[in-house]
Parts: sequence; structure tokens; C-alpha cells
Amino acid sequence: MGDEIVINKQAFFDRLGQFYSTWKSERRSGPNDPSALFGGASSIVIISGKAEESATYQKHNALHFWLLGYEFPATLMVFTTEALWVVTTAKKAKHLETLKNGKIAVETLVVSKDPESKTKAFEKCLDVIKGAGKKVGTLSKVQATGPFVDEWKKSFGDISKEVEEVEIGPALSMAGFAIKDEAELRSMRTASRACSGLIAGYWVDEMSEVLDSGKKVSHKALADKMDAKIDDAKFFSKLSKIGSDFDNQQLEWAYGPAVQSGGNFDLSYNATANIDNLHAGIIIAGLGFRYKTYCSVVARTYLVDPTKAASSAYKLLLNVHEQVLQEMKNGAIMKDVYNKALGIVRSKKPDMEKYFLKNVGHGIGIELNDSNVVIDGKNTKAVKDGMTFSVKTGFEGVPNSENAHKKDRTYSLLIIDTIRVTATQAAVFTKDAPSDMNAVEFFFNDDADEPTPKKEKSKPSRGNAIATNNIKSTRLRTDRPAQPDEAAETRRRENQKELAAKKQKEGLERFRNTTGNQNGEQVKKFKRFESYKREDQLPNRIKDMVVYVDQRASTVILPIMGRPTPFHINTIKNVSKSEEGEWTHLRFNFLSPGQGVGRKDDQPFEDPSAHFVRSLTVRSRDQDRLSEVTDQITELRKTATRREQEKKEMEDVVELEKLVEIRNRRPQRLQDVFIRPAHDGKRVPGEVEIHQNGLKYVSPLRNDHVDIVFSNVKHLFFQPCVGEMIVLIHVHLKNPVLIGKRKTKDIQFFREATEMAFDETGNRKRKHRYGDEEEFEAEQEERRRRAELDRHFKAFAEKIADAAEKENHHIGVDIPFRELGFHGVPHRSNVLMSPCTEALVQLTEPPFTVIALDEIEVAHLERIQFGLKNFDLVFVFKEFTRQPAHVNTIPVESLDAVKNWLDGSDIAYNEGPLNLNWSTIMKTVNADPLQFFKDGGWSFLNSGSDSEDSAEEEDESAFEMSEEELEASESSSAEDSDFDDDEDASADEGSAAGSDELSEDGEDWDELERKAKRADRETNVDEGEGRRGGKPNGVKRKR
Repeated sequence: MGDEIVINKQAFFDRLGQFYSTWKSERRSGPNDPSALFGGASSIVIISGKAEESATYQKHNALHFWLLGYEFPATLMVFTTEALWVVTTAKKAKHLETLKNGKIAVETLVVSKDPESKTKAFEKCLDVIKGAGKKVGTLSKVQATGPFVDEWKKSFGDISKEVEEVEIGPALSMAGFAIKDEAELRSMRTASRACSGLIAGYWVDEMSEVLDSGKKVSHKALADKMDAKIDDAKFFSKLSKIGSDFDNQQLEWAYGPAVQSGGNFDLSYNATANIDNLHAGIIIAGLGFRYKTYCSVVARTYLVDPTKAASSAYKLLLNVHEQVLQEMKNGAIMKDVYNKALGIVRSKKPDMEKYFLKNVGHGIGIELNDSNVVIDGKNTKAVKDGMTFSVKTGFEGVPNSENAHKKDRTYSLLIIDTIRVTATQAAVFTKDAPSDMNAVEFFFNDDADEPTPKKEKSKPSRGNAIATNNIKSTRLRTDRPAQPDEAAETRRRENQKELAAKKQKEGLERFRNTTGNQNGEQVKKFKRFESYKREDQLPNRIKDMVVYVDQRASTVILPIMGRPTPFHINTIKNVSKSEEGEWTHLRFNFLSPGQGVGRKDDQPFEDPSAHFVRSLTVRSRDQDRLSEVTDQITELRKTATRREQEKKEMEDVVELEKLVEIRNRRPQRLQDVFIRPAHDGKRVPGEVEIHQNGLKYVSPLRNDHVDIVFSNVKHLFFQPCVGEMIVLIHVHLKNPVLIGKRKTKDIQFFREATEMAFDETGNRKRKHRYGDEEEFEAEQEERRRRAELDRHFKAFAEKIADAAEKENHHIGVDIPFRELGFHGVPHRSNVLMSPCTEALVQLTEPPFTVIALDEIEVAHLERIQFGLKNFDLVFVFKEFTRQPAHVNTIPVESLDAVKNWLDGSDIAYNEGPLNLNWSTIMKTVNADPLQFFKDGGWSFLNSGSDSEDSAEEEDESAFEMSEEELEASESSSAEDSDFDDDEDASADEGSAAGSDELSEDGEDWDELERKAKRADRETNVDEGEGRRGGKPNGVKRKR
């Protein structure tokens, strides 16, 4: 050890203090505590022997690196709750001098070559151990070697009968190494970026080149090439987000690199590359780096011309892997995570369960594989914020009956990612190495068909966006409701204060251990585009040296200096054509750094400092030819953009379990119902069937059917036909599904309740009815039929809930409370919003609205000003990355009802006079949630409305006007319209308090009321007309 060794004193005592705190806390609670880690140990003995050259670290090595940053060979550490005793040589003890006089006492016992010095030091340690207690923690599973270790074992054997040894490995893992601080996380992120960069930036290209050329290259040769890359500092310096302070000398191999194919797979970390040649089929590549002693590992499976069974199995594995990543959050029990992953395999492909790995990951840090922190079906420990894991999912030894090649008779699949646990969702450190189907599936057959582009949905008309009931039901102020109950308002205000305090406390606890976006921001990824893999794939027209548009390869080939040069369509920004005399010029503008490619940020580039071609111009006398090329490029650009949009739209559509149909009996059915969203074509009723694990809608005219599995159902609603033209059962899903070519999370089964659409007798409606008796009978029949429809549909909804309960899916039937409803505009038209037990819904008119109450963080009432006819309601969700939901243009008469409903549902709400810019607010919240709650959280929404006195003063100052202004307002107020569109309803109504024209000597309220009544009588406007939603005292709204 050189003199340059410097131990980080702050990190040493912080980490040792964290370890001691857990140890002492457990000793106070007693050894019988079910969460006990130390086994009642009163002292801990850790000994290291001679230094060994190994890529794997054991517990005693890891402890040295964790506390000291270096490994001290031939050193004994004895921990008691009072002090740390270290037995080592004089040279190493010199480096420990800086640790004296710290928060925890550190005592060093120096030994030399003289055996007597070791004997005295060991006897002192034995006395410390016996004085601490009868239980001593040791690492029984770790075997240190060397003369120093042998001498200690001989000395410790003298008291082995007086003390009881307990295993201390789990305590070191969970109380010490598991939760990482920022310095440790930074090292792991750097190692992860190096792993991801080598896989995505080097291995994929190398593998593609070998397979494309047909060369015979062994696994070992490919692994050796990757092994040599560790010394290529220039390669790592070009990786995105690697950091300018990256030190290539600190990078070491922790695992692999391992390349496997040809049916012979080893999914353990002991896997090595053999001398067999790379075989096109299933290929697994994995590697792990250690940076500043901290590990990261990544592995990917690549499918080359795969069979349908292999592709389907990989899609299942990808779904399982993503589910594990979602479950790995603070508080999750490890065995529950594994069981949920195994449950997905059982439900979707039960025959694959026996090939699924016995665990889905383990702790990672200084140790590559911490055997005490394993995510399997037995581990009852909980994961905590700050822990890091290597999530490892796979299938091993799966038979492949579809492929006759002997090397493809069996295959394995593997995905490994390094993650960090947070309070909400796992931060994937190795996400830069993609694992989706598009990134790992390769087809070297050139006859692949292009997918048929989907039709774009036309935007709905804004014609129905006008709110039809904005007109006040009463004209005079005396006819309007009286002032709200002060006692109820006081109770509501007190409850809201408690809810606000609770939300503030929950927010601080939720983001307590997070520091902003310390895991990296969501940035656009650099995309690679490849036109041709081989030269012989270029079209024959390139010999003519003309501008050629290759529709199949989405490429434009330009002749540059006598050479055909391909440009992928995604590298071309646009083209422009101009004419000068007999020449026609065609200018190509390419994407390059510094250019805005959209309304937001620039597109990322792999190396922005490289040289780029920004534009290129060709000319020709053949005007028709260049016009044709321009049209082809424009159309190709539109097609590429459309495909990208469709791909992005379908990102959240996941593969669900298959519907298990009932075969041995007739399923329960609901006949003569329509479905929304409807199928294309003729509108005919079908029937809904209840099967073993879901619902099935069958249309009689076609083979189209819609399957809904219970595991994907989030809410089930039944809405009777009271006050409506239809009776319906509505299913709100967790994940969207495709109906035809449309994606939806809401599926509805309904029947119209009108007499024209439904006639039980089958007789034609009589043309004429005479007398009151016939009309009374018709009304009675209408009520009876509606009640029968409600009973029939409700009973079927309850049968659905019962069937789901049998499959262990708790789905209750929720019914909207129409009497608590209020009108508003959630999308474009004014509809009735009805509260339910679990949600706020609008199920009558598409697009439907379902806002789950348990997903709401806080609600905000906007445009709450005296004199406005409408206000807006905004819901902020607990998932801050989700856009807030708006319900606009709610009549002010419903304000108290809305407040009562929110308060009764224990939803914290605030109110304000203006519309807020929620995109900016949520961007600030997401930037650093912890700091947001430290600064007061959502209390800023209620600024200016906390004090009753200040509110009263604002009201008085806002409506004190001179008589001249009052008279002038009478003529202007009657000219305004009663109707507001969506944009007007959300606009700023202005503030009378800020007007310079207000009277300083304000009149009292009684005088103002008399003048207002006189103004109302004089206007003499019909009841159906109303003024525009401005100030009642004639102050015009600002637009």
C-alpha cells in the first residue's frame, strides 16, 4: 500500500454509524424480533487473510471496501457496540490514525513479525469479545486463508466453548451494504452506462456483421473482442452520459463477457464463452463491470429469424420483466414480487412455468451476487428505497419443436438489468441497452412484408362543445340560494386543513429519500437508422447515377462525386424544389445539431461535435423527374412519421392472459346489447358472455369478438336508465386493449330504453292513441319496462362481480349517484358528471370519463370569483407524471355540492380566482418532488384564501363602485351572451379589485343590493336570456 492512500473519514463514520444504529436498535427490541438480522450478537468478528486476485468479492472484502475504500489483507476487526478494534500491521495502522477521536471509537492493535505481538493482540480481542457477551457474529460461510487467519483460529478455539457463534452475513447485507448513498449510486450508474454502451454501441454491431457476412466466428473470439474493449478509453469517452470525470483505469470486469448460442446455454454468473461458432437463432450476451469497486451487470437475448413460439415466449418474458420492475418499489416484499412474476407465467403460458428461473434477481453492489438478498419465493424481507438489485428473468432449457435444426432443439431466454429502488418505481440504470422486440429481433430474410398503415382517426367536431345550460335558472339575486350554512362551511374548512396537513406529511414521507432527478432525466434517445446491411441490397437503378427513392428501404439514394450514397428518410428534414431557367433545383435539408426538429427540443445526436451535412442540392433539366422525386420523398416522409406515431400510440398495449372459455356448460349471457367503441360496419346487437376468467362479446354478423379478462378490469359500473335513454354496464380497464384498430381503456355494453328501439311483444306500435287512459297506460308500460331493464342489467353486473371473485379478483359493482351529479365539460361537450363510490364518471356520451378517487392527490377549484357563472375543477393525480384532469364550465350553483362531495370523499381541495398553467406547475413538481413539499407542497394553491378577514376585505374592495359606473354597466351587461365555449370558460375573467375606477368611499351592502334589484327590473330581459359571465356590478370581463 502506497502513501497515497487516503480514507474518507466522513463516509467511514456515516456508514459505520448507520450499521451500529440498526444493530443497537435490534438489541433493544430483543433477539426474538421476527425482523432480527444480527441473531442477538453482542460482538462481531471479521478477519481477512492474504490478498487474492479474484473478480468476485466476499463479505469480508466487501466490508473493507465499504468502510475504508481499500482492502486491508491480514487484518482482524472486532466490533462491539462501544468500539471497533482493528488488529493489523504498523504500515496499515498508520492509515487508520485519521479515524481516531470520531463518533465511534476506533482502537488499533499493531502486530509485527514477532509472534508475541500477535498473541497479545489476539488475547486483548478475546477479552473484548467475552466482555461484550456470549454471542459473537462471524462469517461462517466465508473462508479466508493465510497464516494470519490460521493463528487467529487457533486463539479463538480456546474460547469457542464459552461463546456461541451466529451468522452475521445477513446483517452485513441488509443493515450495511444494501442501501446505497449517493457516492455509491454514482459509481453504479457509471458502471451501468459502461455496460449498456458496450452492449448497445459495440456488441450489436459486431454480432450483426458476423451474421450478415456469414463468417464462422467462435463465441470465445467474440468475447475476447469485447474483453479488449475495456482498455479502449476513447470508446467509453464517446458514450452519452458517461461523465467527463470517467476514469477508465477504475473499470474492471465483474462478470463475463459471455456469448452463448446454439442451444448450449448457462444462465448463471459462472458462464463463459466456449469455442463453438456463433449460431443464428437464440443468442445471449451478458457482461458486468465494476467501477470504483461497485458492480453493474446487463444481459440481453437476441432472436435471429425466430420461430413464433420463441417470439411469443420472449414477449411473455418481457412482460414478466417489466412487471418485476414495476413491483420493485419501497416496501415491496421480495417473495411477493417473485410470486407475481410467476403468476403471470402461470396465467398466460402454464407450460412455461417449469422453465422459469427460481429467482428473479438479487442484491448487487460491491458484491456481484449477494446471496442474502435474493428475490425468490421464500424471502420475506422488504426492499427499501436506495437498494440496488440485479433483476434477472429468464426461461432455461425450453424445447423447440418448430425448428428441426439440432442446435435449435432447446433454447433459453435471459434479461438482466441493474436497478435502484425508489419510493414509486425502479430506476433502471441499464436502460440504454434496449430489450424491446424491435431492438432484439433480427430478420435476415429480405421478403418481410411491411405492416399496413393504420387509418388516422378524424378529430371530433367542436360543434357540440357549447354548454347548453349556462343560463341562470333565476334572474334576481333574491331568488337565488341563500348564503351557505356557516357551520357546515366551518366543518368543511377544518376537515380540509387536516387533509392538507396529511397530504403534506405523506408527500414528505414519500419522497424523503429522493434527491430530485438523481437517476437521470427523461431525455430523447439517439436513434439509429440503417438502410442496407450489405452492398448487394442496393437497387439496380444506382448504376444510372440518378436520384432514386427506394420505398422498401425508406431511403433516398443520391449520386455524390460518382458514388451512390444512401440517406435514410428519417435523416431528411424536408426537400424544396425551385426552377431557374431550364434547370430545376432540388434542395435536401438534413437534420443536424442546432436545428429545431419540432415544437420542443432538438433531436439528440450520437456525437454532436462531429461534422454534419446540413443541405445538399441537385439540379436537372428533367423537371418532371424531379417533381416525381419530390412527391415520392414527401409521401415517404409522411409514411415514416405515421408509423412512428402508431408505434408510440401502441406502446402501452400489453399482452394479456388468454380468455379461458367455459366448454362444459352454457355460459351466462346478456343478449341484445350494443358495444362501445363500436365495430366498423353495420350496427347490430350482440351478446355478452361470462366465462371462467373474463367476458366475451360476440357479434352475430361477423367473427369479431372482444375478450375482457378479469385481471385487467379496474372498475365495473352499472348505470340505470333513470333520466337517460340507455341502460349500460361499463368496464374500465387497467391496460388498454385494441378493438379493431382503436385503442381503448373503456368498454361499454348498453341497450336503448326507448319504446321505438325495444318492444317485448313484437307488435307494431299503434299509429293512433285516443284519450287519457291510453296515455296513462303507455306511461305505466314505459316505467315498467325501464325498471325491468335496470333489474336485468344490474343482476348481470353482479354476476360478473361474482365470477371475478371466484378467480380472486375483487371487482365491485359501482353505481353513479345521479342526485350528486353536476354538469361540466371534461372534453368538448357539456355532460353530467356523476360521483360513484370509487370514481367520478361520465358514461353516457363518448369520450367517456373515469377519474378514480384513489388516484387523486389534490383537487383545485379555478375561477372562484363573485359574479362568475361558471368555475373549473382540476384533479392532480398521485402519479405526478400524469397530466391533470380538467372538468370545465361547471355552473356556480353546483359549487357547494362539489365542495361537499370532495370533502365527503376526503379529497383535499383548494380554490383560486384564476386558471393556472398546470403543465408548468407539474414540470416544477416532477423536477424535485422533495423540495416541492419542503417548500409547502400544495399550500401555494390556497394562498390568499386562508384568512376569512382578508377574503371579506377583498370582496368589499372588489365591488365598491360609483353610481355613474353602475348606471353605465346596466346597458352593457344585457348585450353579452350567455354561452361560453371551452376556451372562453377557462379564460381569465379579470379582477375588479385591480381596477383604478373603483370608488374609494364605498357604499354599504344594503344600498348596493337595492340598486342591483332596480337594475334587474329595468333591464326587463326574458327569463331564458342572461348576461355573459362577467361581474355583477357591470365590470366587463377581460378577454
